[in-house]
Amino acid sequence: MLLSQLSAAASPLTNEQLQKLQGLVGELNPIQQAWVSGYLAGTANSAALSGVAGQATASVGDSAPLTILYGSQTGNAKGVATLIKTQAEARGLTTKLVNMADYKPANLKKEKFLVIAVSTYGDGEPPEDAEALHEFLVSKKAPKLAGVKQAVIGLGDTSYEFFCQTAKDFEARLGALGAEIAVPRIDLDVDYEAQAQEWITQALDVFEPELKAQQTGGGNVINMPYGMPEPAASQYTKQNPFAAELNVVQKITGRNSSKDVRHIEISLEGSDITYQPGDSLGVYFLNDPQEVAAILEVLNLDKAQTVKLGDLTVSVETALIEHLELTQSYPGFVEKYAIATGNEELSALANDKAALRAYIEERQIFDVIKQNPANIEAQALVDCCRKLQARLYSIASSQAEVEEEVHLTVGLVEFDAFGEKHFGGCSGYLANRAEEGAKVKVFSEHNDNFRLPSDNTTPVIMVGPGTGIAPFRAFLQEREARDAEGENWLFFGNPRFTEDFLYQVEIQKYVKSGLLTHVDLAFSRDQAEKIYVQDRLREKGEAVFAWLEKGAHFYVCGDATRMAKDVHQALIDIIKTHGGKDDEQAEQYLKALRSANRYQKDVY
Repeated sequence: MLLSQLSAAASPLTNEQLQKLQGLVGELNPIQQAWVSGYLAGTANSAALSGVAGQATASVGDSAPLTILYGSQTGNAKGVATLIKTQAEARGLTTKLVNMADYKPANLKKEKFLVIAVSTYGDGEPPEDAEALHEFLVSKKAPKLAGVKQAVIGLGDTSYEFFCQTAKDFEARLGALGAEIAVPRIDLDVDYEAQAQEWITQALDVFEPELKAQQTGGGNVINMPYGMPEPAASQYTKQNPFAAELNVVQKITGRNSSKDVRHIEISLEGSDITYQPGDSLGVYFLNDPQEVAAILEVLNLDKAQTVKLGDLTVSVETALIEHLELTQSYPGFVEKYAIATGNEELSALANDKAALRAYIEERQIFDVIKQNPANIEAQALVDCCRKLQARLYSIASSQAEVEEEVHLTVGLVEFDAFGEKHFGGCSGYLANRAEEGAKVKVFSEHNDNFRLPSDNTTPVIMVGPGTGIAPFRAFLQEREARDAEGENWLFFGNPRFTEDFLYQVEIQKYVKSGLLTHVDLAFSRDQAEKIYVQDRLREKGEAVFAWLEKGAHFYVCGDATRMAKDVHQALIDIIKTHGGKDDEQAEQYLKALRSANRYQKDVY
């Protein structure tokens, strides 16, 4: 029933409250109304369930739950942890599911049964929400954990050198503190679902007898959501993406730019996909048919020959175009292809980890095949490949502004190698081959670790050079839609003002309207001395520190390898200079900001 149809007599609200609520609802679009509805329902459930949670905990008595901690950069580890919880509870086991960012490390000594699901990113670094716990485990404060039984499941990508390093760290550090390994750690590559399910079954088989033996009462520990509510779960997921229409592909860098950046607009009409600023969009793509034709020719394979991909039977051409990874190289392909083709040179390379890394760094899988032609069956070829993975892009829009659309800011990956032009898998597809009106399979990936403050009066500082500006475009749209009173400060950088000022007109509009309180620009090639966003931060260090002192949230988006580290060091320098602190105190200051969710990064 619409609120406008409710009478004051039928409502538990006062007339004044009812009028305010009717006024608010009248200003909201359908997506905003759905979000508010979920938020109010979640708030009501929180109050109703708080008593139930207390009862459940009391009924368990001294029995220890299966504590499941997750650290997730893109949502995969969170998904695995949630699956562990669901399947454990289906067996009647008491569970406690907690994001590592919300977990009190001092509680480790109280645990008996501990499962860790954690990803790795960058150079073997923990995800943002796992940093504090990761550091705690090597500190002097870490307790002895004799009597604790641990099981660790790691998620990663063998394309990177430090595959699943964070999972290895957690298992080793917990073990050094005395925790017993109940189930051997498993390190999973990007195509992880089947192996994850096998490991979960094995782990629960091990934990179940002891958990049931020491449980003295029924009921599950109830875990309340942290922070603002997420949008309702969509039926469209990584495993079941939505075929969305590609509306706009527009180049937003100049003709003479060294970069090719595209503004992408995708329609979500007909789906139930919702997202918040800070979330990412997963995009599936098609491999280049010309490149596929080239490797089929060099291998002398008939494109119509059928192959099996699990339960699916398709032509080898369809398998290579639609289902398999052929751009992003990884060691596993070289190893399998060497065995399948009997290539001794590749086999030797596969046994030298450093040489193999160097080899695949400059080659796509297309290159490996074309440079190593062989007699190989179609089925053997596809068995060497792993499943094509969606690429995740930071969402560059707010649904409060664009409603049933989602916008992306995509940098085209292109480079010359071996006498040919090469393109990134997804960026090349979107920029060069997908026509407007084409269907693109997508899903939303929620990111709890990159959220605007719920208090609209809180100031925010945003550092997003290059395509790192994407989520901050969404932030600004959202802050405008909320009529947020908090100040907004943007640091943006790119090579040249005339060629690379992404979303210049929009940013200027926000400055004129007053939504953007400050904008500091760093165009590195517009003067003899290169200037980057971290340099602009230092220049405005006194004001930046003053904003932090008055409660500002600080956000960074972009390159993890260099930019994010340089910005972090600039912050350390600012805190030391303008806060009168030494190195250790400055690091503690930033750790405190992270713990309060006031220093957040979306880096890749």
